[in-house]
Amino acid sequence: MNSTNDRLRLLIIDDDRKLCRLIADYLDPLGYQVSAVHTGPDGVERALAESWHAVILDLMLPGMDGVEVLKKIRRSSEVPVLMLTARGDETDRIVGLEVGADDYLPKTFSSRELLARLRAVTRRTGRAGIQSNSRPPIEDDLVVGPLRIRLNSRSVTLDGNPLVMTPVEFDLLSSMARAKGRIRTRDHLLEEIRDRDYEVFDRSIDVHISALRKKLGDDPKTPRFIRTVRSAGYMLIDPET
Repeated sequence: MNSTNDRLRLLIIDDDRKLCRLIADYLDPLGYQVSAVHTGPDGVERALAESWHAVILDLMLPGMDGVEVLKKIRRSSEVPVLMLTARGDETDRIVGLEVGADDYLPKTFSSRELLARLRAVTRRTGRAGIQSNSRPPIEDDLVVGPLRIRLNSRSVTLDGNPLVMTPVEFDLLSSMARAKGRIRTRDHLLEEIRDRDYEVFDRSIDVHISALRKKLGDDPKTPRFIRTVRSAGYMLIDPET
């Protein structure tokens, strides 16, 4: 059995207490320490007051809806967030991704799918399992004009000012920066950031790119950093060249 220090800390923000218990009962033997709160305001407070490996957030909550909860969390935290949608509608998914969710799950999810999504988002932050005592290799920063991407600390600055990035946004930006001046297709980006199968018409990449552009102050019509290559994908360009 894993010790307390080895367990991954998961916060569930959902007013469905039965669902919270079912998730906790399923994940506890798999190495997760699960806590739950049942209102929007309590969710914000708990999410920001403690350290978590991931958060599962329901879209519909009493006191404050999930979108507002996520906006408040994202102002100061990059914790991976899985958004739960009751219907799984595309509109709900897009709204969640636009405000900073890392992935989404319809409430009809299977336990295996839940575990796969959790492992995927925590793996992207380097916290999917027990940490070893060995130091990770030091990677050079990626610099694109006034944009600096620090790979080891997973942080981004623009003109020296820090930008708050979700894990997915950071990985997308890093992938495009490594291929600066070359096209990254949607399929390639999806393959890099998601550890699951995806639909051919999955729009999540476009939503995350839109969120990235807003944070970079980028206008898609006259791009400074991210250029859309029609019918191909995206390209990161250096505004100073």
